[in-house]
Amino acid sequence: MNYQIILEDTLKNLNGKKKLLLHACCAPCSSYVIEYLSKYFDITILYYNPNIDTNEEFNKRLSELKRFIKEFKTENKVDVISLGYNDKEYLDEIKGLEEEKEGGSRCFKCYRLRLEKSCIYAKENNFDYFTTTLTISPHKNSKVLNEIGHELEEKYNMPYLYSDFKKKEGYKRSIVLSHIYNLYRQDYCGCKFSKKIKYEE
Repeated sequence: MNYQIILEDTLKNLNGKKKLLLHACCAPCSSYVIEYLSKYFDITILYYNPNIDTNEEFNKRLSELKRFIKEFKTENKVDVISLGYNDKEYLDEIKGLEEEKEGGSRCFKCYRLRLEKSCIYAKENNFDYFTTTLTISPHKNSKVLNEIGHELEEKYNMPYLYSDFKKKEGYKRSIVLSHIYNLYRQDYCGCKFSKKIKYEE
């Protein structure tokens, strides 16, 4: 399924400006997505990432995200909220999967944890859609992410904005924007397991 085409069809058929809750993991991944979607939506970014290995790293990424939003000019407003750092939520969710390979079932559990929290927040706060920046990464499984989004859409009756933001050179554009705005670009996904694998390599 081509999720980029589905996204383009959705955007083309929007009736007036809508409110989007955008789950975001960091400033670099958010950069292109904000540039792309802020023409169509008032965006509230939900920074919910209990998978990040330390409070220091969590706050560093959040600070860079806020700085980018402040400096980057958009057609419609973009706000950011953080649900705070609570790594216990992540560690409880992936218990028993600590030794799984990167990109496997442990990561899928992590996707679902963050997307479900975003979906519930969007539903409770009257957003029109929710989605995530995670599909911009070539290291993330966009098919699984969109399947989770679909499941949550049906479970909570909360419209999910399907995406594959790496398409149409989205990932490359995020790298360009990261250089322009001198964004901190971390070299691992966020959890201590991905960090360990990165440094072992």
